[in-house]
Amino acid sequence: MATSPHSLNISGRDAEARVLKDADYALGPAELDRVISDIYEGITETPPWNSALEHMRTLMNAAHVTLMLRPPSSESTGVMINAGEVDDQATHSYETHFFAIDPFVGLPEGEVISAEDLIGKEKWLESPMYLEYLKPLGIRHLLGADIYTEEGIECRLRVTRQPDGSRFSKKDITLVHILLPHLRRSIQLHFKMDYLESERQLFSGTMNRMLLGVVFLDQNGSVLEMNQEAERILAEKDGLILTNKGLTANKRSENQELQAMIQEAIAGGLTDSGPAVAEAMSITREFDRSRLGLVVRTIPMGPWSEAGRRPAAAIFLRDPDYNSAEPVQEVVQRVFGLTRMEAALAVYLAKGYTLDEAAEKLNVRRNTARTHLRSIFGKTGVSRQTMLVRLLLKSVVSLG
Repeated sequence: MATSPHSLNISGRDAEARVLKDADYALGPAELDRVISDIYEGITETPPWNSALEHMRTLMNAAHVTLMLRPPSSESTGVMINAGEVDDQATHSYETHFFAIDPFVGLPEGEVISAEDLIGKEKWLESPMYLEYLKPLGIRHLLGADIYTEEGIECRLRVTRQPDGSRFSKKDITLVHILLPHLRRSIQLHFKMDYLESERQLFSGTMNRMLLGVVFLDQNGSVLEMNQEAERILAEKDGLILTNKGLTANKRSENQELQAMIQEAIAGGLTDSGPAVAEAMSITREFDRSRLGLVVRTIPMGPWSEAGRRPAAAIFLRDPDYNSAEPVQEVVQRVFGLTRMEAALAVYLAKGYTLDEAAEKLNVRRNTARTHLRSIFGKTGVSRQTMLVRLLLKSVVSLG
């Protein structure tokens, strides 16, 4: 397609490498710096890039600036971030219907172009997308650019103006073109952060499911974060308490040992000379309760890690008196091919109930429970109740 006077047809990395003249910049250095800062700071906003899109809307005298972070499809309504007055019903209509007839999609990367320049003025103004969707919303002019990344991300940036607004100028198009590479990089950073957060939540949930408490400490020994199981253990304030200075053992001798382990782990992470193996100890509790198990591990600083409040050491806690992670009945049933009743019996046995107690819980006779148990043995390949319990607690069902 030939480049129109109102479009910039520059694709891929060439778009980022294009040399612009001072006259091409519609903004002064200070204003340009502010909007670019908004783009990168937008990674941490909720919704992301809200300030940057609003800033662009003001600069371009636009009715709306929309970032389709995940464009709608037949499988999903997608994710759209809007700046400007938005009609929720109109957004829903686009997400569920009009996206399928939108001809203003699939733009080459790096190209900033209006809908009229893409498909022709008459064809655009006669299109169902314009007549049935945009015109009733008071939208006349539409400018867009699509972003594609190596990670498989596809995003769409759309800018609109009302009928009384002027057509998007070369300056407007150049401004979007200037900001596009920054938005692309910001989206890539957001993708990486979102991936890491999803991974963190998955592992945190797994630790909670396994009833393993985890506490992260910074270089000063202060607590940065902990999971739910660690919160439960520390809330009891039995043997181990949380203070403004970090974790403290109630017993003086144990606290001295704990603080020495923590300091050694933190120092090791900073100098790459941390303990080759994790340091471990037990913490005394009151009323003849079992001692808490505690392990301290170094979190090494990477070769390019910044200083500051970053995890330097991790403390793992295990409460022997708290029930082991209990298998979920539905997961037990699927993993071992058991019937619903057999799975329920297996779960009760894993919780520590005797066969008679489990039969009572299930409201069945002891002989019936014994018959189910024999069937369970046959399906799981074990021959004793203790072996069955060990199998359940060590299998993946505890992660269900």
